[in-house]
Amino acid sequence: MAQPNSASASIAVRTALITGASAGIGEATARAFAQAGFNVVLIARSQAKLTALAQELTALGVDAQACAIDLAEVDQVKPQITRLIAHTGPIDVLVNNAGMGYTAGLGEMPLADWQQVMDLNVTSVFQMVQAVLPSMRARAEGLIINVASIAAQQSFANWGAYGVSKAALVALSGAIAAEESAHGIRVVTLSPGAVNTGIWDSDTVNADYDKTAMLSPETVAQTILYTALLPPSAVISHLTLTPSQGAF
Repeated sequence: MAQPNSASASIAVRTALITGASAGIGEATARAFAQAGFNVVLIARSQAKLTALAQELTALGVDAQACAIDLAEVDQVKPQITRLIAHTGPIDVLVNNAGMGYTAGLGEMPLADWQQVMDLNVTSVFQMVQAVLPSMRARAEGLIINVASIAAQQSFANWGAYGVSKAALVALSGAIAAEESAHGIRVVTLSPGAVNTGIWDSDTVNADYDKTAMLSPETVAQTILYTALLPPSAVISHLTLTPSQGAF
C-alpha cells in the first residue's frame, strides 16, 4: 500500500501506543509502526511476550516500551495509562486494538458474559481515550485509531454481543471526533472483516471458518499505519476492510 509523501507526515519522533500488542493485529501493528520509525508503547496482559517484542523492535532503532496491563480491569485503565504517559511522554497515536470475541445466542447469554464483552470492547477504549486526551489537547494534536469490526455494520447469528460492542465502538469514535476535532484530535475507525488471528481459537469463540480466506494481521496493520501517515489536515474517519471473498 502506498504511503502518503508529505513533510507534515514526518514520524521520526512520534510515539504510538498500541493495545493488544502481544499477538495478532496488535503485534503486527507494533512492527509496522516501528519499521516506519515510530517509537512504540506496547500494552497487553503478557509481560513476557511484550518484552520479547520490545527487544525485537528496539533493534530497529526505535524506542519500544512494554507494559503489562489487563484492560478488562476497566476501573484501573485510566489511572494506569495516565501514570504510564507521565513516564513515556505524550502519545501521538493511540491504537485501540485490544478486544475479545464472543459467540453465543443472545437468548442464553449470561449477563456477566455480556458485561465482560462490553467492558473490554467498549469501556476500556473509553478509559484509554480519557487517559490520552489531556496531553493531546495540550498540544492541539493527536490521532486515535479504534479497531472495530464488520460485525458493527452487518449482523451475524451468535455474534450479537460482539456486534453490539463494535457498533458501540463506532458510535463512541464518532462522538469523540465530534467533540475533539476543535482540539486538533483526529479519530479513525477501522472495521475489518475476518482476520486470521488467535481470536478463532479463544475459549469464548465457537466458529469454524476458512482461515486461508481471511485477512492477514499484517494487511490490517499496514492499513492502520497508512491512516496514521496521512497529514494532519486529513483523516479517514471510517474505513471498512474485508477479504476479497467477503466478510467471512
